[in-house]
Amino acid sequence: MVLSNVTLVAPVKGVVVPLADVPDPVFAEGSLGQGIALDPLGGCLHAPCDGEVVQSARTHHAFTIRSDEGIEVLVHLGLDTVMLEGRGIEACVTQGQRVQAGEPLCYFDLDQLACDAASLVTPMVVLDSGERQWIELELRAGDIVQRGEPLIVLGPASSAVAGGVAGVEPAGPKLERTVTLAIEAGLHARPAARLRAIARDHQVVMSLGAKARTASSGSVSALMNLGLECGDAVQIKVEGANAEAAMASAVALLTTAEGHGAGDIQQAAPAAGELEPGQLGGLTASRGMASGPLSVLSVRLPEVPLEGHGRQVECPRLMAALEQVGAQLEASRTRALREGQQAEAEVFEAHQAWLEDPDLVASAVSRLEEGLSPGQAWREALDAEADRLRATGNAILIGRIADLRDLQRQVMLTFSDGPSTALGELPADAIVVADDLTPSSFVELCQHDPAGLCLAAGGTTSHVAIMARARGVPCLVAMGGALLEAADAHHGSTVVLDADKGRLELTPDQPRCEQVVKEIAVRAARAEEERSQAHLEVVTRDSRMVEVAANIGSAEEARQASASGADGVGLMRSEFLFLGRDSAPSEAQQREEYQASVDALGAKPVIIRTLDIGADKQLPYLTLPSSPNPALGVRGMRLWQSHPELLDTQLRALLGVKPLRHLRIMVPMVSDASELEWVRERMEAMAADMRLTELPLLGAMIEVPSAALCSAAMAKVADFLSIGTNDLTQYGLAMDREDALLAARADVLHPGVLRLIQATLAGTGGRCPVGVCGAAAGDELAGPLLVAMGVSELSVEPASVAAVKARLRRLDASVIAREIDTLLGMPDAASVRHALTQLVEAALVAETPSERIMT
Repeated sequence: MVLSNVTLVAPVKGVVVPLADVPDPVFAEGSLGQGIALDPLGGCLHAPCDGEVVQSARTHHAFTIRSDEGIEVLVHLGLDTVMLEGRGIEACVTQGQRVQAGEPLCYFDLDQLACDAASLVTPMVVLDSGERQWIELELRAGDIVQRGEPLIVLGPASSAVAGGVAGVEPAGPKLERTVTLAIEAGLHARPAARLRAIARDHQVVMSLGAKARTASSGSVSALMNLGLECGDAVQIKVEGANAEAAMASAVALLTTAEGHGAGDIQQAAPAAGELEPGQLGGLTASRGMASGPLSVLSVRLPEVPLEGHGRQVECPRLMAALEQVGAQLEASRTRALREGQQAEAEVFEAHQAWLEDPDLVASAVSRLEEGLSPGQAWREALDAEADRLRATGNAILIGRIADLRDLQRQVMLTFSDGPSTALGELPADAIVVADDLTPSSFVELCQHDPAGLCLAAGGTTSHVAIMARARGVPCLVAMGGALLEAADAHHGSTVVLDADKGRLELTPDQPRCEQVVKEIAVRAARAEEERSQAHLEVVTRDSRMVEVAANIGSAEEARQASASGADGVGLMRSEFLFLGRDSAPSEAQQREEYQASVDALGAKPVIIRTLDIGADKQLPYLTLPSSPNPALGVRGMRLWQSHPELLDTQLRALLGVKPLRHLRIMVPMVSDASELEWVRERMEAMAADMRLTELPLLGAMIEVPSAALCSAAMAKVADFLSIGTNDLTQYGLAMDREDALLAARADVLHPGVLRLIQATLAGTGGRCPVGVCGAAAGDELAGPLLVAMGVSELSVEPASVAAVKARLRRLDASVIAREIDTLLGMPDAASVRHALTQLVEAALVAETPSERIMT
């Protein structure tokens, strides 16, 4: 049969926006299909073709039309307009209605949407082309098209497409590699979603094999159902033109220990014998203490119709609902990033990947064929998946059931006429009790400012636990059925949640309640006092000046660092500019980000580390030879000598920053002074060509033992040195930092590592300052020791600046300094850690009013 062309016309007069430029990855990345977008210049959307309205969003912002030729096209008014709940939009059609091209779909208030919506850009996407091929029209970004003009033309299917070439596996090398999983929580939703993204971004076919089972990276559920735990052997298979880069990214992801603080706070629940009458125990998911009325929370699923109208009618409705919830998740992810809630953003990103999981979608679609409604089909599909996760017996996977329930509720909500909120009325400062809680329900709960949270189910690695820690909400989990039984009897009563000790006190007497209120006030006063003094300089009790800078990865984090009171930026990782893109960033793109970071800190110094990339974390546009041990291969400084053009572009971008006196350039993985001298010569020659009258300071990272032992020579070339304790520990102890089995032994407080730090400080002889930008800088034991050894700057995460400054002001470093030789002479890290704990306790002097109260 010969097919004629199908023309889809512009649904509104507007300015052409390429789909790839739409500020929403759901559309821009082509997840829904090909299309184009318009920035509307009118207040009415019209049908792009003759056909049937097979989907009309409850909030009137999106319509799917099936043309008479079987083409399905989505017209989506603006971005995040679903959040408006129909405000400012008047629908003109209903589902099942026949329309002709040009017939109104909806009217909208252009001014109101311009103020309330994230964007007015309106995508038109072909969801199902019926195997037709796309015919390019001569439309360019910025062109104005009139309503009714041709916008998309679909021609007859080419023989290649019709023959199914799209299903052929990509040509290219086939790689296999077996690694040991180092992710502490096992292969759960977030890393599974990242694997899926790696395969998609590199356009490769990827699968994981373990325990005689295999899963495609395209299915988050299948990956999770492998039941992989930390320490398991995993076989990675990759095929495609970019197989090497994809393999390197997958290996780096799976062999890097991922943690969200659970390891630092998890403790066994109090034994029954340790609990007093009226107390319940649980696992500490987020430390803290709280008191308030106990409130039992019950989150029910929305009510949806049981029966549907068959797959042909209901499948488009289900796909539209998934797209709508995906847009909501993206809005939540963006909002979390904007508010500095990185952990929450990762949770929403994982949910987005799970929502698009082909296995889950296929399971739901099969139920549509059985006559179920889309809401009920989605409910039963996720019920079945939850049962599978529960049957694994894996605590991590069982903890993901709450995430499934979250997606279940959100999609069902689009088919329900019930209330959009899952929570009822809650008293202020409540201790909230629930069986379990989904991430989106937790975010909604936080709008009520709960004092604390107790869950009968859940675990310390669940997404809700991660989010509770990120927001500082005291939380106990895995408290069992006894919690719900007791909660009914004590609903509304004042209780005490001591998450530090893992217990909920159901019947505290008046003196206990007063004591807790005082302790909470003391803690709040301490935190407030620390924040109020965060912008002041730090002088220890024995008169040592110490700068507390921030580690950052972007200009946005630079602004957070400035607000947190950081004395500057001790490490800006420039890798973020180079990752996740198909080509290297231009000089102008780099300079813009560097300049924004320097501007954010005002007159304070900003240290920017040049690109630190290697065979363990390859870039798609920079192919490096595979290395049996990437940590010892071409990376950092060694990369510059083999690819000097990358360094030259980055140096020019850095030298374009103004004023240069506030900028510091730091070179990673330097082995000796001659390597830094080579960089200095290139920088000075480039500055001369640019006719610059000043130069930024140039420094080196001390990460390699040879650099630490040759610091005297380094100090003659460098303006400053910064110790990267993570890598220095790795190389000093010959323990791969990504090996989960060695993680506990790779301790910066090992006397061998401390001797390398001492050698660095002694070699400089005070000729150039030495800072620390590794994890040890913010450690409660290692930080004071580093100051006592002579380090003049500690660079920590922005959120830790105030607390680190407060601790250092209380520090009499001379108490520790007198015992350094003794510490360095100890046999192992455990001995140092035990002795240092007592020394730091003796060296910290109570100083603030709140601390005097505590003592």
